[in-house]
Amino acid sequence: MASHRRPSQPGFTHGARVTVLSAAAATAAAALGAAPPASADPHETAEGARAAVDRLYEEAEKATEQFNKAEERVERLRERVAQAQDRVARGQEAVNRMRAALGSLAGAQYRSGGMDPSLALLLSEDPDGYLDKAVTLDRISERQATALSDLREAQRRIGQERAEAGRDLAELEQGRKAVARHKRLVEGKLAEAQRLLNALTARERAAYDEERASRSGRGESLPEMTPGLGPASARAAAAAAAARSAVGRPYVWGANGPSGFDCSGLMQWAYAQAGVGLPRTSQAQRYAGRQVPLSQARPGDLVTYRSDASHVGMYMGNGQVVHAPYPGASVRYDPVGMMPIASVTRV
Repeated sequence: MASHRRPSQPGFTHGARVTVLSAAAATAAAALGAAPPASADPHETAEGARAAVDRLYEEAEKATEQFNKAEERVERLRERVAQAQDRVARGQEAVNRMRAALGSLAGAQYRSGGMDPSLALLLSEDPDGYLDKAVTLDRISERQATALSDLREAQRRIGQERAEAGRDLAELEQGRKAVARHKRLVEGKLAEAQRLLNALTARERAAYDEERASRSGRGESLPEMTPGLGPASARAAAAAAAARSAVGRPYVWGANGPSGFDCSGLMQWAYAQAGVGLPRTSQAQRYAGRQVPLSQARPGDLVTYRSDASHVGMYMGNGQVVHAPYPGASVRYDPVGMMPIASVTRV
């Protein structure tokens, strides 16, 4: 998401700027669920707008992971529905063949059944030949009974497949609605954050960007980590190399590469380059391997953040992670302790 800096204009007075920032404060307060003050200092107003942007970005990221989860579920359901429909079509073809075969058997039985068997034997010019035919007809009757049983079982299976396909179709439709709902939620939060950023002056926007970068650089207090540890496996090394190659590419919500990424999309793409399939969401990626202490983190390990694991990065060694941070920023290195850590997972 590109940033838009508003150039200074002739006649744009201090009072006018206060008015714009007051409007930003009102929007920020609404985003945070609080009533705006009747009057506000411009500095405090800008701070409120920046705090609201941070809050909106965090909420958008959580909604993005919900979007990813819903989209992944829709894709699974779409495959299931296609497979079920294929099975139903093939089952119906089998039933049609069984019906045709049964029709032939029934015709043969009808043509032979117009006369009492003992009378037919007495009148036959070739009694031995007739007896052979009778044995054959008995076998046809047995096959007919078996075929009828097979037909009933095939029809029962088709009924089950159709019912399952119907349930999956209904679930698929619900999933599509969930995807659309989460998409609207993310887009709304990102648009609101952009409006707040646009209300800042160029100087205030620069201060916001600098302060956010400084906050990421400070990080939280961490336990002592073992230095010099290499990747735990060849696949972790390959995934770390892939993540490193993505540095500089833009954050794009809902994207999993190769031209743009959200946080979990970057992890999924990086491990795919190593031949490993990861789940789509950061919450699921948290359990995609063995959890290890932060002090033993090695390059390629996944580091999830916040109590709900709504953000994820990849540990690269030397106390650094590579991650897709937020809209408007590119994939980059940051300290592993940039925000509260939920877990470290070794894939």
